[in-house]
Amino acid sequence: MPQRPLSVAVIGAGMAGRSHAAGYRQVDTVFGEGLPPVRLAAVADANEQLARDAARRYGFEKAVSSWEEVVEDRSIDAVSIVVGNSLHRPIAEAAIAAGKHVLCEKPLAGSLEDARAMVAAEERADVVTAVGYTYRRSPAIAAIRDHVRNRELGELTLFDGRYWCDYACDPRGPLTWRYRGGPGSGALGDIGAHVIDVGQFLCGPVVSVSGAVLTTHIAKRPLPLGAVVGHDAAPVGEEMGEVENEDTAVFSARFESGLSASFSVSRTAFGMPNGLAFDVHGLDGRASFDWHRPSEYLVDDRQPEARTRGARQVVVGPQMPYFAGGYPMQAPGVGGGNAEMFVYQCRAFLDQIVGTPDPLPPNATFADGLHTMQIVQAVVQSAQSGGAAIQIPAAIPTH
Repeated sequence: MPQRPLSVAVIGAGMAGRSHAAGYRQVDTVFGEGLPPVRLAAVADANEQLARDAARRYGFEKAVSSWEEVVEDRSIDAVSIVVGNSLHRPIAEAAIAAGKHVLCEKPLAGSLEDARAMVAAEERADVVTAVGYTYRRSPAIAAIRDHVRNRELGELTLFDGRYWCDYACDPRGPLTWRYRGGPGSGALGDIGAHVIDVGQFLCGPVVSVSGAVLTTHIAKRPLPLGAVVGHDAAPVGEEMGEVENEDTAVFSARFESGLSASFSVSRTAFGMPNGLAFDVHGLDGRASFDWHRPSEYLVDDRQPEARTRGARQVVVGPQMPYFAGGYPMQAPGVGGGNAEMFVYQCRAFLDQIVGTPDPLPPNATFADGLHTMQIVQAVVQSAQSGGAAIQIPAAIPTH
């Protein structure tokens, strides 16, 4: 007997929503068998034209203009929530109550109160819930994690992470929802959530932050005259509005192990399109990664012959996590992009739902997303108190 299809929908058709939609379309092309047929059921967005375009591009059956229509459709089993942060909680709670599995984009919610409510819903629910930290699916980053876990770098001494972007450099860029919400909801919550998660993915939970400074470089922006998609430019008028959150954030952190870390994030770093990078140092080695060169990383360790010591390039290939079975061409140096990570993330989400044998590592949980938000809030508190050290509530144990 044929298996019952697993029906999926995407709520939000902007740039990240399209990435989820494309990911679901390709889940059966990676990592072998194990999934039932995947039915691409619907894309929802208040911008109907955007929803229709995404549905057409990625082969979904229909486009709808409200998330409620997706939640009320009993034939849909799983949803991705890829909309403004303040909408995550009501959609997630409604979807979970309707018995649907939920993959929610980061940051988990628009406020700590909402995030805690979503974790409570996760704990009560008999469904799979997950948060979209896609950089965990980078073959290079996952390989560096193996170096750390295998203690090939020795005892860790420093983590330095940064996520520098330039999407907010233009002062005539429209005042969208990304510039609303108060301190912590700007660059820190938007891109900082990713690099904080990468730090914890490699080095364990962060337990305190200090020395935080938040800065807003462009205090006012023009109001858009229509809908704005992602970071796209859009027509604006002469009326200006206040930017409510930060353009840059820098802070120090300490991990549970005692390891010290420094973080910096910016959406006004000219010439840095999507510049996530980090260095992790130990007593016996170090590893470095830069998303502008996603198919490689640098590693330096105690080679037996001192004359040949020094940083060496490691090109990503089938020996890395996710590469074997994840790329059509199984040869070193031919892969490493943002789109593939969304495919792996969507595949892991569906693996969790159906219990696929030998599945990919599971996605982050809502509890993980809450912990990251607690770190973001602690950074805000540190900045507001002149850089004081702020303790983070203990992370809820997850897989």
